[in-house]
Amino acid sequence: MITFQTLAILLTFAALGAYINKRFLELPATMGVMVVALLISLAALGLGRLGLVNLAASSAFISGVDFSGLFLHGMLSFLLFAGALHVDLSELKKFRWIVAILATAGVVVATFVTGGLVWHAANLFGFSFPYIYALLFGALIAPTDAVAVLGVLKESGLSKSLRIKIASESLFNDGVGVVIFLVLLDMMEGHQLPGAADILFTLIWSGLGSVILGLTLGWITYRLLNSIDDYKVEVLLTLALVAGGYSLAETIGVSGPITMVVAGLFMGNHGRVFGMSEKTRKHLDMFWELLDEVLNALLFIFIGLEMMVITITATHLALGLAAIIAMLTGRFISVAIPVLIMRMHYKFEKGTIRLLTWGGLRGGISIAMALALPPGPEKDVVIAMTYLAVVFSILFQGTTFRHAARMIVKS
Repeated sequence: MITFQTLAILLTFAALGAYINKRFLELPATMGVMVVALLISLAALGLGRLGLVNLAASSAFISGVDFSGLFLHGMLSFLLFAGALHVDLSELKKFRWIVAILATAGVVVATFVTGGLVWHAANLFGFSFPYIYALLFGALIAPTDAVAVLGVLKESGLSKSLRIKIASESLFNDGVGVVIFLVLLDMMEGHQLPGAADILFTLIWSGLGSVILGLTLGWITYRLLNSIDDYKVEVLLTLALVAGGYSLAETIGVSGPITMVVAGLFMGNHGRVFGMSEKTRKHLDMFWELLDEVLNALLFIFIGLEMMVITITATHLALGLAAIIAMLTGRFISVAIPVLIMRMHYKFEKGTIRLLTWGGLRGGISIAMALALPPGPEKDVVIAMTYLAVVFSILFQGTTFRHAARMIVKS
């Protein structure tokens, strides 16, 4: 099936899912689309078990979509840029050290806590699961998904400062999680074990190099925008910034996600104020908001449809439940330790640890990393655990976060 046909099918499902959600379910947009997709998948699986429909063609279509490549090397760049475009940099500066520590040390702690708990759970169930695969699962499930997080924060009713902390951390921790995942994957594949200096250099290059590249690309685009006043050309330039900038970041080995976040912050603040007319700002915001909604719908409709091709056994369900508990425990510990230490120097709102824990949604980036693992029985287990954890995170944490936030703030 050609790329256009694949995109056409996904867009059709996404549009129908968005309509059904708006007309009947009235859930947050991304979650509603995913619920519709899950219901379609479950209905199709049920009809397939009864012999009423042949799922071979549907399964072949979904399996044929390179979701890992499509998301990590395409959609993610646009989603992160769109999310960062509306973050107030002056507010973010107040919490820069809080966000930096949560997005780095927090991800490392969550990786090892979650991975360790999953490994012990597998042994308890009598399942032979190598420790390195447990750590890989910990690394891919540790970073929160900025797309899902930003979606629930829009209607959370939280204070502005707390929303900025949660949103900013989710925007930056993706890059750290990917670096840790790639280092562990390199170890698992039998390559030379990287030393502490190598890992530190990789983190510094990936982090600092990404910031420098994002600022440079943002500044160049800003100068171009400042020299003209034509919103159609200016929107096109921001598209080129995202597509070209993300490709360049991957080519030179820095973090594409962090590059896009930094470029989005620059364009959404300095570029918006000094490089655009009011008419351009209006059209730019409308364009990126619409593109964000469309890509979100495509992403979550595909996550829902993945149910058709993922094999989930009783063992997978047991490990999936353990993975959900490990994910929440790892998140809680990775947030609680830094926040309790930083409370000596910074003020935190009531219920910050609980809100950061419950609001740390997982999404497409976790599934994309799981699908990037080499073939094998361990990959099947990791994919099943990841899928169950992501579905739980989006459907349960995501739909209850607004209510939980009200209860925590009032308690």
